[in-house]
Amino acid sequence: MYVIIGLGNYGSKYEHTRHNAGVDSLNILAQRNGIDVRKNKFKSLIGEGIIGGKKCVLAFPQTYMNLSGEAARELVNFYKPEKGELIVIYDDLDLPKGGLRIREKGSAGTHNGMRSIVQHLGSDDFVRVRVGIGKQPEFMDIIDWVIGKVPKEDWQIMFDTYTNAAKSVEELVANGLSSAMCKYNFTPKPPKPPKADDKKEEPPKETEKETVKTETQV
Repeated sequence: MYVIIGLGNYGSKYEHTRHNAGVDSLNILAQRNGIDVRKNKFKSLIGEGIIGGKKCVLAFPQTYMNLSGEAARELVNFYKPEKGELIVIYDDLDLPKGGLRIREKGSAGTHNGMRSIVQHLGSDDFVRVRVGIGKQPEFMDIIDWVIGKVPKEDWQIMFDTYTNAAKSVEELVANGLSSAMCKYNFTPKPPKPPKADDKKEEPPKETEKETVKTETQV
C-alpha cells in the first residue's frame, strides 16, 4: 500500500505558506482522486483511496514540521509500505521557484521535517517529491521566508507546481518512478539579467506628409 505524506504545519496561520508546499500538493492530489483526508489517526489527518488502480493512504502530519518523523513512523509501522511505496512531498529551498524534483532516495539536507523522518525511520531510502520554493532574499531570515505566505504574483506559478507534484505522484503510482521522473522533473531557467548597454529602442519619428493640391475639373 502506498503511503503518501504531505509535509507542512497545521493551522490557519500556516495555510498557503511556502513551507506548506507538501500540504497544498497533497490537497490537490486528494481532490483529483476523490479522497477525503479528515480522519485523525497516527498523529495525522489521513484518507484512504485508490490512485492508478492501487490502494493509497494520504496523510497530513499534525505534529508540526520539526516532528514530522513521529507521524511518519506510526504510518509506516501500521501500513508497512514496500520499498518505493513511501512518498514524501515537501518544499525545497535549493530548487528554484516552480521547480520539481522526484528522487528515489537521498539525504534530508537542511529540511527539518525530512531530518525528523530520516531519524525516526532510521533510513533515507524512500521516495521524495521536492517542490521548489527558491532561496530567501539576502535581507530575509530563512524562517521568515519559509513560513511566509506565497504572494499573489507567485500564486499561479506555485499552484501549477503543486498540481504537477500531484500528477507526478499519480504517474509514479500508476507507471513507476522512472516514468514520473522523466515526465515531471523540471528546473526553470533563471531570468536573464538586463545588459548594461541595452537601450530601449525609440519608436520611429513620424515624417511630415506633403500636402498635394489638386484641381477639380467641372
